Amino acid sequence: MKNRGRAIFPVMCSLLMAVGIVYANLKKGYYSPAELGIIRQVAPIELLPDSNYQASAYPVPAVDLAPGDGLHDVQIYCSTCHSPRYITMQPPLPAATWEAEVNKMNKTFGAGIPEDNTKRIILYLQAHYTAENRKQ
Repeated sequence: MKNRGRAIFPVMCSLLMAVGIVYANLKKGYYSPAELGIIRQVAPIELLPDSNYQASAYPVPAVDLAPGDGLHDVQIYCSTCHSPRYITMQPPLPAATWEAEVNKMNKTFGAGIPEDNTKRIILYLQAHYTAENRKQ
């Protein structure tokens, strides 16, 4: 009886291992060694030479910045790195903070804004987005 148990145990272990291997192969799919690491993609759409194709414009969310002298400079130079919405999202900042922020963007982050445009941007932000004159 003891010898029979010793003989059945390895057979049962081998059977369980075989079932596990078969189950694992069913779960992972069937791949030949030549196909390992290959990603299959659908064929590209054939473009006809006599058809008209166009790409739509990239959607830019409209931000209502206060009108005034310097708005054009803000739209040109500030939008190259971030959305103008960052201006309207800020709490009303003191005039000195706006000056420091614009100088940081220009000198530290390398925005490359010319000096006269930098002054106009600072004056615009100070005129429209400080605690004293912020539109609610």
